[in-house]
Parts: sequence; structure tokens; C-alpha cells
Amino acid sequence: MQGANDIRKAFLDYFGKNGHEIVSSSPLVPDNDPTLMFVNAGMVPFKNLFTGTETRDYTRATSSQKCVRAGGKHNDLDNVGYTARHHTFFEMLGNFSFGDYFKEEAISHAWNLITGDFGINPDKLTVTVYHEDDVAFDFWKKIAGFSDDRIIRIATNDNFWSMGDTGPCGPCSEIFYDHGDHIWGGPPGSPEEDGDRFVEIWNLVFMQYEQLAGGERIDLPKPSIDTGMGLERIAAVLQGTHDNYEIDTFKRIIAASVEVTGAAETEATRASHRVIADHLRACSFLIADGVLPSNEGRGYVVRRIMRRAMRHAHLLGAKDLVMDKLTPTLISEMGQAFPELPRAQKLIEETFRLEESRFRQMLDKGLRLLDDEVSNLSGDTLPGDVAFKLYDTYGFPLDLTQDALRDKNMSVDVAGFNQSMEEQRAKARAAWSGSGDTATEKVWFDIEDEFGATDFLGYASGQSEGVINALVKDGKRVDVASKGDDVLIVTNQTPFYGESGGQMGDTGTISTQNSHVAVQDTLKMVGSLHVHRSTITEGQVKVGDAVDLKINADRRQKLRANHSATHVLHEVMRRNLGEHITQKGSLVAPDRLRFDVSHPKAISAEELKIIEREVNALVRQNGEVSTRLLTYDDAIDAGAMALFGEKYGDEVRVVSMGGDTGSKKSGYSVELCGGTHVSQLGEIGLFTIVSESAVSAGVRRVEALTGAAAHDHLLQQQDLLKEAASTLKTKPEDIQERLSALLQERKTLERELTDARKKAAMGGSTSSGPAIKEINGIKFIGQVLDGVSPKDLRGIADDAKKTIGSGVVALIAVNDGKAGLLVGVTDDLKDTVNAVDLVRVGAEAVGGKGGGGRPDMAQAGGPDGAKATEALLAIENAIAA
Repeated sequence: MQGANDIRKAFLDYFGKNGHEIVSSSPLVPDNDPTLMFVNAGMVPFKNLFTGTETRDYTRATSSQKCVRAGGKHNDLDNVGYTARHHTFFEMLGNFSFGDYFKEEAISHAWNLITGDFGINPDKLTVTVYHEDDVAFDFWKKIAGFSDDRIIRIATNDNFWSMGDTGPCGPCSEIFYDHGDHIWGGPPGSPEEDGDRFVEIWNLVFMQYEQLAGGERIDLPKPSIDTGMGLERIAAVLQGTHDNYEIDTFKRIIAASVEVTGAAETEATRASHRVIADHLRACSFLIADGVLPSNEGRGYVVRRIMRRAMRHAHLLGAKDLVMDKLTPTLISEMGQAFPELPRAQKLIEETFRLEESRFRQMLDKGLRLLDDEVSNLSGDTLPGDVAFKLYDTYGFPLDLTQDALRDKNMSVDVAGFNQSMEEQRAKARAAWSGSGDTATEKVWFDIEDEFGATDFLGYASGQSEGVINALVKDGKRVDVASKGDDVLIVTNQTPFYGESGGQMGDTGTISTQNSHVAVQDTLKMVGSLHVHRSTITEGQVKVGDAVDLKINADRRQKLRANHSATHVLHEVMRRNLGEHITQKGSLVAPDRLRFDVSHPKAISAEELKIIEREVNALVRQNGEVSTRLLTYDDAIDAGAMALFGEKYGDEVRVVSMGGDTGSKKSGYSVELCGGTHVSQLGEIGLFTIVSESAVSAGVRRVEALTGAAAHDHLLQQQDLLKEAASTLKTKPEDIQERLSALLQERKTLERELTDARKKAAMGGSTSSGPAIKEINGIKFIGQVLDGVSPKDLRGIADDAKKTIGSGVVALIAVNDGKAGLLVGVTDDLKDTVNAVDLVRVGAEAVGGKGGGGRPDMAQAGGPDGAKATEALLAIENAIAA
């Protein structure tokens, strides 16, 4: 028997041998189609090649593309488990030609592979063509040798494919397998075509036209081929079953489900086991591609799928958690073909455990309440307001209510549910409007109410496509913005991070084929909208436009490095300075980081050196940076640090950095954070602290640089050191010794200079010394000293007092036109002559006021140094009075 893995390999090998590039599956989140929630067909990753907006170094390709159909237009969720061929996750085998070969070679490849390599009996096959496609009809006759009745013309759009209302399109040719007359159903186009006897296994799309606006259709210059064959369907055919859930991959997963739940596979339990097997695949692949369960967007779809599987595990009577225990079986089956699964195994298992634990708590309460409500019903429809109460108050989603009632042959009044939802939104809107917020803020609430939260893709990618949901100019919504306009742009999804948590918003570009927008900043409004503050630099943009969004990747990388360095710095400071260290504020900019912490005193130079050394040691270890979504309580239990004063929702993003420390923490640093981070600490490159200062009482600020900025800073410091060494005529390593010697030499010179000034002020070394007068029987020395510092007056006065033995000394130093006065009185006279009184008299003469000191020594100053002689005379007169 050919296993699914063998069939995939055989398909890819066949086309690889026939000149096709074997292309790995793209992630499930499309990066080239903003209208899609998930990749839902094999051609999606090649869309831009078909439209001509992208070229690659090959013109023919083959792939086995991961696909999910569980939300939006393509939603098979409700049928999964109850039919033979509906799945949320499936693989699409395909071969593609981008203007290379066309119908004849495509039909030839399909026929040779199916009847040759796969060995399917041609008598079991029937094909369809679009009713006007005579070329494909004739090729089938030529290549397969079919009679006219084996080539069925289909006149409907079932056999005409288009990418959208406009763009590439063309007729299809579908290949059907006949499972035999023991199964009810008829060939395509017959009244019994909905039966299971004839099953489409491969669709060949011949893209040969371009649909123009207005309905006109023209020939494409390079017709192309897009084919799709579901791996699960072809595996069922090759393994002799008409039921996809009977193929080897599903059999093994279902067997594991039987073992884990303890519920045998019977008619009554079959659907539940199939739901579990299918949803296990979908959720595991989505988690591996970075889509984690949440209450918004893609994350909400993942949560819906998970909870549907978990409810069926509950129906099977499982007492323990189920989904995480099935993950190893899935990885054993599909991990070799898709290496992202084993790489993400721990994350997948942990996510399943968390979600299933929470779900069981919610489910028990919700089902009891639902049973109570149902027991009081007289009809078979649950009122919408009751379903909304279960959802709003108890967290029981509408689809789970519908699924639970399905077993009771009951339904939900969905219109009533939606009405209750709208009433709640109206109340929330009224509460917001009356909260005192500005009218502009109400605009954002209206947009969020209309479109929901922005789907942020920036954790995994720096560019994406999106659709413009709203434009806001001068506080009001507009439909169009043109060149030169400053406008705020909201898209359905974006890679741009909105400023929050200290991290600055992203910059970059938004563009279409005919317009260009410069994004100067990205803001977060009403908590969930990423708003691009932009200027239209070329053309115009309109609400509804599909746009390309691209962040400034270099700037983002610097932000990521600085944000991750902040986390590591925080933990290093706590370990070295004490656990009282807590964040009081931060700024994560592309050129630097600033981190404020609670600490009662200055952080010493030695402490800063230790902190810087330990941060760099962790950077060199290049530890992993991982992210998990947990409940707030589970995050705290896991050792995560929450910031005081921050608001956290039911779910939080837990960022772990560095190796396990042996404690309950899952990394060296574990914090709650919604920002963007490096994937390995080595990406920080280098860390250096540039300053430490006080912000307020008990709060210190550390500023630091990382990466190239840190390196440039250190080079600049090195250049300054070399320049200083050159100036000092010594080596850089000898600068300290040279500076110490110079400082000592300076001190000696200053001391000698002071002594020289004192001597000069007191008459130098002459024997006559300073002039001494006698006033009213009191000896008096009075001098005006030019170029003497006022701080040197006290020493000069002490020497003068020793010279006269008994008397008064008045000195005035004149510098830069200002006067500094000092009056000294020997101890024997201080009871009769007061130095304070005398200095105030002198100060008044030079335009000063007051003065102070002691009776034996007092100082004052004045702005008019030119009147220094008059000040001395005033002091003499005061002594004489």
C-alpha cells in the first residue's frame, strides 16, 4: 500500500524529473494576499507570478502546500467529522507553469502520473472540461483515448476559475475517480453528482484570459497552468477507500485518539475521533507557523478549532488532557515532510495543555447552564439572548453552543444572538462617548467596532499585504487621501508595531502600484488598532485598496535589540542590586535604550561595570528568546515578572530569554511583554552603559547602547583616549599615571603661586612690609589687591594680623571689575571693633549690601571694583569715628 508520505514524494519526484522546481510549502499565513485569513489553495503562494508582479528563476514548479479552510469564505469547519472528505487542514499537491507549457503538456503530465506512476485503472477515470473548451476536449481524446461520453462538458462556473472579479482566469478540467456502483452517486453533471461514487481527485486550471473591469475578457500574453490535487483524496483512492479518514495518516492518529481517550471507535464515536484527528493537524500546523490562540482574528479561529476538538474529547469521556498527548503521533507521521512540526513540538504541546485545561473549566460550567436552559424550553430553538449570555458571561462560544445542540436536534436563534451582541456594543459605545475622551478617540472606537482589531503580523514578518479599512484626516474619516496629505491609515492587518510598552512605533512604507506612502510612526488606538501616521508622497489611496506594507527593517532590528537588552538588563540589575529593583519607566528607541528603576542611591561605577559585564556575557551565550501565550495566573506561576501598574488581559505574552536557571523560571529573564524581540540574544551584538543618573527620589536612570551604536560609541571613546594620550605625550595605558603626576605638579604650582601672591600683596620680601597706619590709636593695614582671588584673602589677612600684632586689616580683591572685601580684627580688639560692621561699610561703597562673618573676620562683595579705594577710606573713617 502506498502511504501518504510515499504519495507526496512520488508526486514531487515526478514533476521534479520533468523540469519543475520543487518548492517547499509556504506558511499557512499568506504574505501576498491580504484578503485571505489562511492559505486555502496550492496556488496562493504563486499568485504574484501568475499576475506578473513577481518573477522567479524558474517558470515551472511543483509543491505540496499546507492549506486551511476554517474561516471566512472557505469554511469547512462545521462539516468536518461528519463527511468523508471535509477537512480544516489538507495538503494540496500541484504543478504550475508560469507562461511555460499549457494545456497539452498539463493533461499529458496528469495522465502519465495517474495511470503510470500511480497505476490507477484508466477505466475508473472520467474528466470534465468547460463546455466551450474544445482544445482541452480534443487533447483528452488524443492523450487518454477517451470516447466523447468520458469527457463531460460542464457549462457552469464550476469549470471556469477566476482569481477575483478582475484578473487572470480560465477554464478548468477536472479528473474524477469512480469508486464503483456499490456507492450511490452519478458522474459530474448528472442529477446524482452529489453522491460519493464519483470523486474529483485533480483539477487542472488553464489560465488563458484576463478579466477586465466592465466584463471584457482578453487573452493573456503568457497562458499558465495551476493544478490542485488533494493528497488525502488521492491517498484514499490509492489505498482502496472512498473515505479520507481511512487513509494511513488518519488511521494512526485516530488509533492514538482511541488509546488516549479510552473510547473505542464505534458508529457512535467515529465522528468525534475524526474531529479530533483533523483538528489536531490544523491546530498543530497553525501553531508551528506562529498562529497562537487568542480572541481576535486568526488566533480566534485556532481557538475555535481547538475547542471543537476538545469538546469531542469530552464527549468521548476523556478524563485527562488529550490533545498534547496526540502531538507525537502527528509529528511521527508528518514531521519528516514538514520539519517545522518537530521544531515547534514543545510549543504545540504546551499550547494544547494550556487551552485544554482552561476549556475544561469553561465547558463544565457552560454545559450545565446550557442543559438548564434547554430543560426549560418548549421548542427546538435556543433563544439568541440566552446563547449570548452563555458567550458574554461565561465565555461559551456560539459555535460550541450550536455544536452541543446539534446532538439534541436543536438550533440557536442566530439573529437574536447577533442582536444581543449589537446591543452590547451600543452600550459600550455610549459608555466611551461619555467618558470625557475626545471626539477623535471616538473615531477610533467606531473603526474598531466596525472592523475589529488590527491583525498584527509583525512578530513573524516585516512585510505583508493588507486592505485599507479606514483613513482619518484632521480627526475625521475620509474615503480618499492624495499626494501631500497627512493621514492616519488603518489596515486589516499589518507588520507595523504600534508604540506601546516603551517601544517606539515602526516606520516604513505603504504602497500600491500607483501610490506611495511614507509611514513616520505607528500608534496604538483603543488598545487594538495599529494606526499608521503617514504622508502620501505619490498618487492617492482609497478605503478598500489592497496595499503592500513594509517596515523599516534595519530600524526594527535595532528596536528589537534594544528591547531585548532592556529585559536582560532588568534581570541582571535585580540579581546584583537586589529584588527591590523594579521598572519605573523605559524608552526603547532605535538608537538607544533608557531604563528607570527603583533604587535608593546612586549605582556605583563598580556596580555598573559588573552589570555591563554580565549582560554581555549573556549576549555572547546567544541564548534563545521564546514567546508563549499564557493566562496571567499561569504566567506568574511560571516565574514571569509583571510590571506594577500595567494592565493585563486574560491572556499575556510571556517572553523568556537565556538558558534555564534551575528554578521554576523557564529562562534567565521571564517577563510579560507584547513588544518585538530578537530570536537569539546574540543578535544584540554588544551592550554598553553610557550614563547613570537620578530621575527623582529613589529612582535611577540607566542609558545604554547596543549593537553598532554601542560599537561606534566605544570606538569614539577609544579615539578620545588616543587623542588625550597624544596630547599628554604618553601611551594610552600610561595616561592615569601621567595625569596623576600632572595633577600633583599643578597642586604644587598653585600652592607656590598662592604664596607668591600673598607675598606680593603684603609688600613682597622687602623688609618694610605693608604700609601700617594708626587711626585713633589702632594700627590699620588697608590694601587693594588686583588679580588676587577672594578665596585667598583670608590667608593674606591672617599673615597681616600677625605682622601688626594688634589692629585691623582691610583687603579688597578686584577681579573682572568686581570687588571682594575682607576685614580682619585681632583678638584683643574684637570686643571694641567689629569686623562685620566695618565690612558692611566698605561693601556699601562698592555698591554691595550686607556682609557677614564673625567679629574677628568678615567678608562682603560689591559690583563696582573701581571704587575699591573709596571703600578703604570708608572703613578708615568708620574706625576713626
